[in-house]
Amino acid sequence: MHPVLKIVIQRLFLGLLTLLVVSIVIFVAVNSLPGDFAQAILGQSATPEAVEAIRRDLGLDQPAITRYFTWLGDMVTGNLGISFAQANFASFVGTSAESGSGPVTVLQQIAPRFQNTMFLACVTAVIAVPLSLTLGILAALFRNSAFDKVANVGALSAVSSPEFFLAYVLILFLAVLNPVLPSLSNIYADMAFSERLTRTLLPALTLTLMVTAQMMRMTRAAIINLLASPYIEMARLKGLSPMRVIVKHALPNALAPIINVIALNLAYLITGVVVVEVVFVYPGIGQLFVDSVKIRDIPVVQACCLIFAGAYILLNLLADVLSIISNPRLRHPK
Repeated sequence: MHPVLKIVIQRLFLGLLTLLVVSIVIFVAVNSLPGDFAQAILGQSATPEAVEAIRRDLGLDQPAITRYFTWLGDMVTGNLGISFAQANFASFVGTSAESGSGPVTVLQQIAPRFQNTMFLACVTAVIAVPLSLTLGILAALFRNSAFDKVANVGALSAVSSPEFFLAYVLILFLAVLNPVLPSLSNIYADMAFSERLTRTLLPALTLTLMVTAQMMRMTRAAIINLLASPYIEMARLKGLSPMRVIVKHALPNALAPIINVIALNLAYLITGVVVVEVVFVYPGIGQLFVDSVKIRDIPVVQACCLIFAGAYILLNLLADVLSIISNPRLRHPK
């Protein structure tokens, strides 16, 4: 078996094992949330019989270990379950159900929201990755210069600021004082691409400020560490320009750590967008997660958490594989 394929299989196995452990943590944490969904939907004046009927209908009366393995088995088969909030409880609350209406599955709720989050992540990545690589290369090329110091101070300031603070600052300058972008990202399915992009730019710029700093500083550090290497000195002695030395000789050998930090930040764009989506009322999976926690919609909360964990583990696995492929010393450890 090829060494790279062997490492990929090992990483995949560890990823699946990690996801299994994370699923246990998610189930325990979500089911430890205070409050009861059945009591919340019926109100404080509900009779114990009605509350118990809803709990029995949702399977909440079963032991925790049984509910976990049922949920895990459904996840493996792609069945995310039925949303508690969208289930039909007309018979319990004394109202009549609409004819033809049925329970809404978790997948039906998550699918459009996940597409919106992926669109936001892609827009941010298209802006942030080239920008951070360019700034990192220029900072390494002109290290200890005024540009290098300003870039580092700006990067540290951005990464040290809370997401909601950056979001409100951008809203103030780009939506209130200079109304060039909308402050609310209320997108919908049939919206034109140009309008969707316009309404997504402000949250995308907020996320760009958060992730660019780490990628820029890692690019700068990785390139500077290689500038004292013998082959870099040889390239300089041949009369190559500093930019050509960095781009053609230093950057390809610095790809492994750069790929790792880019993958981690791309994972953040999917798993860490909750605050940004809430501030801009962006209809993504982060906003759905917060709304579902408020109403104790357990299946949706568990599915969102598992998607976040799976995306993070998958992108870490991808980073490991790309780092191995980009580094001959890792491809051939002997």
